[in-house]
Amino acid sequence: MSGVLRVGNASGFYGDRLTAWREMLDGGELDVLTGDYLAELTMLILGRDRMRDPALGYARTFLRQLEGCLGTALDRGVRIVTNAGGLNPAGLAAAIGSLADRLGLTARIGYVEGDALARPDALTANAYLGAFGIAACLDAGADVVVTGRVTDASLAVGPAIARFGWGRDDLDALAGATVAGHLVECGAQVTGGNFSFFTELPDGGHRPGFPIAEIHPDGSSVLTKHPGTGGAVTVETVTAQLLYEVGGPAYLGPDVVTRLDTVTLRRDGPDRVRVSGVRGTPPPDTLKVGVNNLGGFRNSMTFVLCGLDVPAKAALVRGQIEEAVGKEGLEFILARTDHPDAADTEAASALLHVHLRDGDRARAGRTFSAAAVELALASYPGCTLTTLPGDATPYGVFTADVVPQDAVDHVAVLPDGARVPIAPPPRTASAPEAESPETGAAVDGRAPAGAGDPRPARTPGAAGDTGPTRRAPLGELVGARSGDKGGDANLGVWARTDASWAWLRGWLTVERLAALLPETAPLTVERHELPRLRAVNFVVRGLLGPGVAASTRFDPQAKALGELLRGRIVDLPAELPAGPPERVGEAGA
Repeated sequence: MSGVLRVGNASGFYGDRLTAWREMLDGGELDVLTGDYLAELTMLILGRDRMRDPALGYARTFLRQLEGCLGTALDRGVRIVTNAGGLNPAGLAAAIGSLADRLGLTARIGYVEGDALARPDALTANAYLGAFGIAACLDAGADVVVTGRVTDASLAVGPAIARFGWGRDDLDALAGATVAGHLVECGAQVTGGNFSFFTELPDGGHRPGFPIAEIHPDGSSVLTKHPGTGGAVTVETVTAQLLYEVGGPAYLGPDVVTRLDTVTLRRDGPDRVRVSGVRGTPPPDTLKVGVNNLGGFRNSMTFVLCGLDVPAKAALVRGQIEEAVGKEGLEFILARTDHPDAADTEAASALLHVHLRDGDRARAGRTFSAAAVELALASYPGCTLTTLPGDATPYGVFTADVVPQDAVDHVAVLPDGARVPIAPPPRTASAPEAESPETGAAVDGRAPAGAGDPRPARTPGAAGDTGPTRRAPLGELVGARSGDKGGDANLGVWARTDASWAWLRGWLTVERLAALLPETAPLTVERHELPRLRAVNFVVRGLLGPGVAASTRFDPQAKALGELLRGRIVDLPAELPAGPPERVGEAGA
């Protein structure tokens, strides 16, 4: 079929802007409206919900959002696709049916299941399914499609399969749609949300609109947003989202391996970025499985250490707490937020965070927090805490596993109740076979220095070269986007100009990253170059420990890791100017 499929997004996580569904439906033309509610932490939350009530396990806020929007979507022919089904897609589909009946509406509802795996030793275990089950529901006339754990990008890929009739062998088209789906899956994050250069946005980043992907029959797309909404869609906002929570150039999915090093971005007008050239190879013969378990109980107390002798004060607290509750499971983190010769208490104070994780709820609960409070009059001078004594809370541990594709019963349940099995892909490949497409094109049609050449380019001021430099924050020349994947973190860094990329490519090595971010030094760090995006992506293994739900790190999801790097003062080549290549909204922005 010909034409363009306009796929909007109205949710990037469980808790996103409540009014986004209405804004997207009222803001302009759409064919499909998607909502992504699932993250690794969300599956744990839904698992605990279902422990309390087996009828739950889905994102309940979606029903509240849909109540005011379902009639509008049906009237305008906008089809809704969402993974808000979580652990109970059948339950959410039934709840939507009841909602439609109450509203006096006729809605054809399909859902996808089969992702839940029987793991007696796990709270939740869900395979990441692909897009063909969604497509089957849409082909059968569904107005609303509910899924459980599919890949986030599948919410956009499924409607494209249904519209254009792609098959399993249309790998480049599937890969292109996967990129489009990845770009819109996090909602406003591609339209200026969480953007390194937010001060350059027309509205200063105050209320970015939600995104739209105009997907073409060949899988290429244009990223845009409704007219009059905030934020911006530029090559750089799209680059930032493309680097979010990815690993190497081979982006593995259940339907296709998408080569991120083949993506070309080009400005296509105001708030329009064309995404093209994406290559795909056969998918792996396994599916990723996200497994959540309850790891025990946790509690935290924070001491304020003001003025002199901060290390000694922290050592005193540590000894006293360990004597009171024992050493096992305790973690002490001293944040040196204090400044010398400060004029006020807050500026003069450091924070000692004390965490306890234990399988014994009583020990991690009041036993621990009461022991901390009891030190108020019997510890270091100026002793005070920021928290009241509280009980422990359960925490979860996320791990990733794989299962063979043919071991999962992927099923599309059509609006008439018919159950259609979705066969696994007939052709799969190992990861090395997916490493073959040519690379070396450009951002905005410009050939980046060294594109297609694995050797780092050298410019004055690059590592090992001499030349005039200036001391300044790294963020004057680069943007960054970071995030979490289980216990790992990714950190994508992009240069704003060709000259800055030529320098960055040779300068920002794994060794230099370790010097700038010392917490990465003892860990395994992978470095991947994406010349078409003028970017490098680092994967830091184990930075987040057992995952976000159990992490005691100050930034447990590594969302601020990129901004930490950008804030480091380094020697920048003097000939590389700071600032944007061009103003947002003008040619090339």
